[in-house]
Amino acid sequence: MKRTHVIRLLAPALSTALALVLATSPAAQSTAIAIVGGTVYPASGERIERATVLIRDGRIEAVGANVAVPPDAERVDAAGRWVTPGLINVVSQLGIVEIPLSAGPTDERANGQNAIAAAFRPWESFNAASPLLAATRNDGITTIGIFPAGNLISGQHALVDLGVGPTEAMLRRAPSAVAAQAQHAPSAGTASRGELLLKLRRLLEEARDWPDRREAFDENRSRPLLATPADYEALQPVIAGELPLIVWVDRAAEIDALLRLARDFGIRLVLGSASEAWQRADALAAAGVPVIVGGIRNIPDSFDRLGTRDDNAALLRRAGVTVILVSDSYGDGTHFNTRNIRFEAGNAVANGMSWDDALRAVTVAPAEVFGVADRVGTLRPGLDANVVVWTGDPFEFDTRAEVVFVRGVRVDAPSRQDELMERYRTLPPSYR
Repeated sequence: MKRTHVIRLLAPALSTALALVLATSPAAQSTAIAIVGGTVYPASGERIERATVLIRDGRIEAVGANVAVPPDAERVDAAGRWVTPGLINVVSQLGIVEIPLSAGPTDERANGQNAIAAAFRPWESFNAASPLLAATRNDGITTIGIFPAGNLISGQHALVDLGVGPTEAMLRRAPSAVAAQAQHAPSAGTASRGELLLKLRRLLEEARDWPDRREAFDENRSRPLLATPADYEALQPVIAGELPLIVWVDRAAEIDALLRLARDFGIRLVLGSASEAWQRADALAAAGVPVIVGGIRNIPDSFDRLGTRDDNAALLRRAGVTVILVSDSYGDGTHFNTRNIRFEAGNAVANGMSWDDALRAVTVAPAEVFGVADRVGTLRPGLDANVVVWTGDPFEFDTRAEVVFVRGVRVDAPSRQDELMERYRTLPPSYR
């Protein structure tokens, strides 16, 4: 019998045998991880003492005090520890700003046309190998928002999980919002805030009418427009209410104007910074407008922030506003200090916010506002396993993130800071 005939006869058997080998190989088998014995704070319900979080194939399979642990599961002893969802900081420039004030490694802004860059996608230059990522992840932050800056319309916002791999594998949702600002008139190409708000209104009008004007524009039968076709296309999900418009603003007067704008156009508005938002807490709650704030800005650093209060977040939450806490207390809070979000939460608690609300403000609330609550933000079955085991209360200064999982993968590679500390822990003899 010819060799080719033998191969053809054996092919089905070989195929079956290969399939059996692959099915029984360790890589193909379902893997389980059980975090056992800790106090679990799921962020979507009451805490659970001496509980187990069971992870399988990157997702949470079960959470509770009576979860059966499979005999082959890898166990993580969390006795005496606190277990929470991974923290989410939605305002960050990690991976797009490496060294401030240096043009080369700074990719958070675009020129745009007429200070409008709605089509700008900053995550496309995201550096997944940035040494700042590990330091942030090792402090319990598992998801960040890539936030553009500058202009009237800064660009598109995206959510990124701080796992290990290329940017495409780390993206959680892109885009997740469009970012704008109503704080600095010159950056918007205007002379005053009133002109800035007028320009924003005109832009939204043109974006609303763009589908009907697209053909006339292409045929050169349209009056000049503020932005480019790509910008108007990028704004369509905002006009349709599919994506929120985040507007960075501080003064109560501009907050009032933005609430009118959101009502007139039916858009989903989210306010950022919002130093004087506490003065409009009831109006914001009635309009269902979430607010992104920090918890440590206790000294006004501009005339826009004269109304700053330590208890801004607490007052907003007490009125029923959805509050999202971020690290915005420092000039470089959006990159080097992204990991300080847990201290912002601790200070918000110290100034009147409940602990449970603070936890929600760095987990559930951002996940809900930016459309990923079906995947992250809480510890419940079916969600991706972004989980952190802490040595104690995560909002306390001396607490450490002991174990961090991103999408069910334990990520404990040392950061650059860890490596430097280990290197210089003991000086060589020549330096003694």
